[in-house]
Amino acid sequence: MKKLLLLGDEAIAQGALDAGLSGAYGYPGTPSTEIVEYIQRNPEAIERDVHRTWSANEKTSLEEALGMSYAGKRVIVTMKHVGLNVAADPYMNSALTGANGGVIVAVADDPSMHSSQNEQDSRFYAKFALMPALEPSNQQEAYEMPFLAYKISEKYNLPVMMRVTTRLAHSRAGVKRREVLAENKKHLPENPNQFMLLPAFARKKYKHLLSIQKDLVKESENSPFNKYFDSTDKSLGIIACGLGFNYLMENYEDSKCSHPVLKIGQYPIPKKQIEKMTSECDEILVLEEGMPLVEEMLKGFLGNRKIKGRLDGTLLGYGELNPQIVRQALKLPKIPSQAIPEVVAGRPPALCVGCPHIDTYKALNSAIEKYGQGHVFSDIGCYTLGFLPPYHAINTCVDMGASISMAVGAADAGLFPAIATIGDSTFGHSGMTPLLDAVLSGSNVVIIIMDNDITAMTGMQESQVRGRIEQICEGIGVEKEHIRVFVPLSKNHEENVKIIEEEINFNGVSVIIPRRPCIHVFAKRKKKN
Repeated sequence: MKKLLLLGDEAIAQGALDAGLSGAYGYPGTPSTEIVEYIQRNPEAIERDVHRTWSANEKTSLEEALGMSYAGKRVIVTMKHVGLNVAADPYMNSALTGANGGVIVAVADDPSMHSSQNEQDSRFYAKFALMPALEPSNQQEAYEMPFLAYKISEKYNLPVMMRVTTRLAHSRAGVKRREVLAENKKHLPENPNQFMLLPAFARKKYKHLLSIQKDLVKESENSPFNKYFDSTDKSLGIIACGLGFNYLMENYEDSKCSHPVLKIGQYPIPKKQIEKMTSECDEILVLEEGMPLVEEMLKGFLGNRKIKGRLDGTLLGYGELNPQIVRQALKLPKIPSQAIPEVVAGRPPALCVGCPHIDTYKALNSAIEKYGQGHVFSDIGCYTLGFLPPYHAINTCVDMGASISMAVGAADAGLFPAIATIGDSTFGHSGMTPLLDAVLSGSNVVIIIMDNDITAMTGMQESQVRGRIEQICEGIGVEKEHIRVFVPLSKNHEENVKIIEEEINFNGVSVIIPRRPCIHVFAKRKKKN
């Protein structure tokens, strides 16, 4: 088979396609977005008519994937780490329902928070759910792992997590393809009660899940992605998880480390290899991208034995690993780094010139100037940059949909005015349910749904609510005369300020929709057409 130059995300997508994929579901979120995007434009996926459209949010995408699995087909569902929080309900319960057709839950974590609200390690979710997980150390493994993931998923009737981090997701390498497998034929579960989680069934399913843990450990002990490299200097043993293995090897000529190394790419952690290393080596250094999952487990297994890593300060407790950090942990001589040239200037993020959100924020600032600061709750998206100068227009950003919820709570506490700004895509993702709360409780809030006609921040995906925001709001129960639309342009500034002021003065739920396409949409749609 031919060799391809692929991002880590693309390698996962190609691997899933070649392993018999019938459907891809997900919600765009950096650094996971390219998995579904690759499948959407892949000629083979188009020819096979693989399902490949975005879902409204991560929860619905995972539930839709479970539906395809129920029908016997192989499926992948993608999200970033905070998206797994949104999908946690079906994710945890899918450990009990299990899978019929193979299910991969591909989660991309973002250590160092390049484009995220927090640092989070999704391996803890896999451990929590008692599910197997795979973590590639390079792009070739990212391609190979879906073949094994589907095999394990269908052998044990369990979803399998594939966890990557930003550097692997967004770096390229040559990938050699395997023979393409045929898609599964449609078939329903042999057990008609498999996906029925009434307590009487769920109790039995949980006992079964516990009973197969020893088998999942054996799978890890025999996994081609868990390898033990013995060596002579056993004063230190090194456990390197996922991308941490590459960071380690970059510090040794010809990738030959003088200490024993256990490379981990499949979880639960392999017990036999762990026992071998801990019995032979004086100290253990754990290299893992993200949080100290393996390190914590080893401390629990081994008591006072010297385990080094993030918990004892040998490695920083936050941020990405890199070869230099690993070098310092190994006490190898520091390699001098090149200074950044003075000509390279820092470029903080900013709203694009001509962005419609600029005129919306200018109108909003004028309308609420007399009330002072602290009245605007916002959300995740390009418009979050309204916090920065020169706008200083928003006061909060917690998670998707929280702008409306927090405005409702603040209004309940007596804050006036209580205003929320939320993007059109985010409104479709998780803004409709808090708007329903606002309507049912008669909250005195103004909801500004900033409609730029696209999911701009994650790469210009179509918004799920495009062309139907007014109908959705009216269907939820917002009074029609208090659903206002304006065009955010400087020439309309005074008129737009007046609309915002009028709705602030209305005692109830108001929805204002500033509507003007993102300046990048025109080029995208012109190319598409």
